Amino acid sequence: MSILEQIKEQVISGNANKAREYTESAVVEGLAVSTILNDGLIAGMNVIGGRFKNNQVYVPEVLMAARAMHTGLAVIKPLIAGAGLKEKGVVAIGTVKGDLHDIGKNLVIMMLEGAGYKVIDLGVDAPREKFLQAIEEHHPQVIGISALLTTTMTQMKEVVAAVKAQCGEIRVIVGGAPVTPKFASEIGADGYAADAASAVDVTNRLLEATT
Repeated sequence: MSILEQIKEQVISGNANKAREYTESAVVEGLAVSTILNDGLIAGMNVIGGRFKNNQVYVPEVLMAARAMHTGLAVIKPLIAGAGLKEKGVVAIGTVKGDLHDIGKNLVIMMLEGAGYKVIDLGVDAPREKFLQAIEEHHPQVIGISALLTTTMTQMKEVVAAVKAQCGEIRVIVGGAPVTPKFASEIGADGYAADAASAVDVTNRLLEATT
């Protein structure tokens, strides 16, 4: 098994120590940082994302894989700037005002980071002003909005309207247990994600459509 396959397998199995060791070995061997990132760490998270989407693994396995991926990423992060690598894009994501649920949001963040995106976590109970501030500071291509309570879904509409008014080019994705594709369409969102793995697929698709 190649060292890249080893990195990939350690991420899939959630073995953070081994993921770090093999990533360090790959650096010593002189493998390109982009190759280590894409063919090792991200490749492993892609497998976990697919399995999670198909209910073959569950939240604990995703958390372990994400931890392993981040452990390996910490090894190559100092080298990324020198290698001139860029993230696939920037996504700002938060749970709307009045809603304190963050498990789903955090899973989406892990999946997006595992897919090569830079993610700005706006936290929970985030008013629309916080989303607008993130646009000014971080210039994301995509905004992710989460809600778990039916009573806070109206906040989604306000955030979508405010984001589109400030920058119509930004793509907005919504998700959460009570959210449906129909509701997403009604409030003017560009995409709907039923789960964390789907959020990556939708983000990829929306950004590909703009390039």
